[in-house]
Amino acid sequence: MAKNQVRILRQTIDGVLLLDKPVGWSSNDALIKVKRLFNAKKAGHTGTLDPFATGLLPLCFGEATKFAQDLLDADKSYEAVVHLGIRTTTGDTEGDVLEMHAVEVTQGQIDAALQQFTGEIDQIPPMYSALKREGKPLYEYARAGITLDRAARRVLIHTLECVQYNAPYLNLRVTCSKGTYIRVLGEDIGTALGCGAHLQALRRTQVGNLSLTGALTVDAIIGMPELLRNQSLAPVDALLSSLPAVYLLDPLSVRYLQGQRLSLGKEGVALPTEQGRIRVYRQSDGQLLGTGVMAEFGVLAPERLISTHLSC
Repeated sequence: MAKNQVRILRQTIDGVLLLDKPVGWSSNDALIKVKRLFNAKKAGHTGTLDPFATGLLPLCFGEATKFAQDLLDADKSYEAVVHLGIRTTTGDTEGDVLEMHAVEVTQGQIDAALQQFTGEIDQIPPMYSALKREGKPLYEYARAGITLDRAARRVLIHTLECVQYNAPYLNLRVTCSKGTYIRVLGEDIGTALGCGAHLQALRRTQVGNLSLTGALTVDAIIGMPELLRNQSLAPVDALLSSLPAVYLLDPLSVRYLQGQRLSLGKEGVALPTEQGRIRVYRQSDGQLLGTGVMAEFGVLAPERLISTHLSC
């Protein structure tokens, strides 16, 4: 360490922050700034949200980072404003205008178009995206004027609702599977309507079972005392609420944390009705121990374990 250099001691905190991300910040920008505000040793986000978008960005601290993949795979919900009649290079407001068309679209045409994009659909990922080709994100090729072939991807649009249409602006509410590009959805709807479109605004309202209810802005976090900041975190298992739960007596908890497979059918433990992933708790104090996979005959295989500073 250089002379007179002060070493910052980061604190160990565990939990999930529901951040209401501001416009203009990348997901990584938000993570770095919030991690610094919490003076946290370890933090990560649960999937990218475009800089021009706002809304829910769950940030994981400490042990919660082990379960971030559960939200990467989760369904998402958005509120979007599609600007009909104008196509841009990026599919949103950050690109240059490519084409402009008159908008003579009826509500009936919109309703028919939205039906085409409900259910399983194929999307071609945009060039302005973080997907990588030969180690480089696609947006770097796009900025250099290079367009690469991209294979279509199958995504699932659970619901696609027209909230308001006031030409040329189309307000939508969308719930979709992971990997769905709302920018591309807006462009494709514009193509189906024959006038082109780009995304004017985007706000994410839900990720899995987590919603904007109780989410904090960065300004709100800055105004909090340190103790209240830490208390604002949701518990680690907020990421796992969709999984069934199993509770273990203390002796079984010790064996589980040692990575042992357990035959719970012989131990009198109440088991979930179906096989698959579960969340595992210690019965005596309700402490989350990790996740596991419930197999045939009541056999529990450990998956991701909480480290001992929480569990022992």
